[in-house]
Amino acid sequence: MKNTGNLKIATPSDREIAMTRVFEAPRQSVFDAFIKPELVKQWLYGPDDWKLAVCELDLQPGGKLRYEWRHADGRNMGMSGIYREITPPQRLVHSEIFDEDWTGGETLVTTTFDEHDGKTTVAMTVRYSSCESRDGVLKTGMEHGMAAGYDRLEKILATMAAAR
Repeated sequence: MKNTGNLKIATPSDREIAMTRVFEAPRQSVFDAFIKPELVKQWLYGPDDWKLAVCELDLQPGGKLRYEWRHADGRNMGMSGIYREITPPQRLVHSEIFDEDWTGGETLVTTTFDEHDGKTTVAMTVRYSSCESRDGVLKTGMEHGMAAGYDRLEKILATMAAAR
C-alpha cells in the first residue's frame, strides 16, 4: 500500500487531521459514493486483505452509521457513529468510535465536497479527543490506507462516468 501522492494530509490544529483529494468527477457522483452502501463497500478499506463487510448508513441527522471490516484471516474491526449534519451534496458531519477504541475516544468527522470545472475536491477533517490521540493515529500510517481507498474510489467514479 502506498500513497500515490494524490491525497494531501495536514494537521490544521493539535487535535485534527485534514485529508484532501481531488476527483475527476462531478460532486453528486462523489457524494453518492460516500452515502450509498453498495458503493462505499467497494472502496472504503485500506489493504486488500481487509474488506468492508458491513456498511449500514441511516442518512439523517441523528441516524446511525456502522462499518465492520473483516480481514482475510477472520479478524474484525468495527466502528459506529452518528450523523450530525447532512447537506447533500456538499457536506457530511458524523461522529466515529471504534469498537476497540484505539483512537482515544469519539472523533468528529467533517467531509465537504466542492466542485469546480467538473472536478470535485473532497476535504475530510477528523477531530480527535486529544493531541496524543491524533499523533497516535498519524503513527499508524493511516494515510496509506486512505490513499488506497481513494484510489479505488477514483476507478469506481471513472466506471460510473463511462456507464452514462
